[in-house]
Order: sequence, then structure tokens, then C-alpha cells
Amino acid sequence: MVELNRNNWNDEVNRSPILTLVYFWHERCPWCREQTPIFEKLAVEYGGKVKFARINVLESAENREIAMNLGVMGTPTLIFFCGGRPLMHLVGFASEEELRRVINDMLGRYRSCLMQSTELKNYVV
Repeated sequence: MVELNRNNWNDEVNRSPILTLVYFWHERCPWCREQTPIFEKLAVEYGGKVKFARINVLESAENREIAMNLGVMGTPTLIFFCGGRPLMHLVGFASEEELRRVINDMLGRYRSCLMQSTELKNYVV
């Protein structure tokens, strides 16, 4: 699992060659304490198929800015990205079964996303 911040966002999300799932969280969020073990378990299970990354929205002003620019208004929020483009938002706690179902669905759709994508140039979050 990748820990995200402003310094690595472009490399890890915008230039990722595979479907990327970003988890917006913070340590004081009670639902995040429930979501984190599920996210970590699925990160192992889907390793190599989906990149799992997370960003602590309270860690820095830059992290808050990334979240705000993407419309994140609460935690936990999960966003799928293809070629740096947000595909789907899940807001609030997602059970393991629900998250697994959504990941499988997104993996099924990812091939068409990749074929339709154009390279992002000069896109900085």
C-alpha cells in the first residue's frame, strides 16, 4: 500500500499504469478505524491487479487541498482512478463484501477506461 502526499501524487495516481484505489482517511475518524483493516486486507488480496493507496487528509494542508480538489467532504472516502481520472467515489464505510464487489466491477470496466484514456499532461493536484 502506498502512502500518498503532494510529493508522490502525480507518480502514484496520475501516472499509475493500473487501476488505483485511493482511501481518504484520518486517525480521528471512527469509521476509518473500521475501514482500514478491510482496506489493508483487500490490498493484499488484489495486489498486482489494483494499486491501493491512502492519504491522511489531516496530515498536512497539501493533503487537505488534494482532498478538497477532488470533492472529498468526509471520511472515509474511496476513489477509483484510471490514468489519473476519478472514476467512482464511495463515501462512508463500505463492508468487505461491498468493497470486494465494487473492486471486481471496476476491474471489469477498467479495460475500456484504459483504451479511452489519453495521457494527462501538466496536470498537478
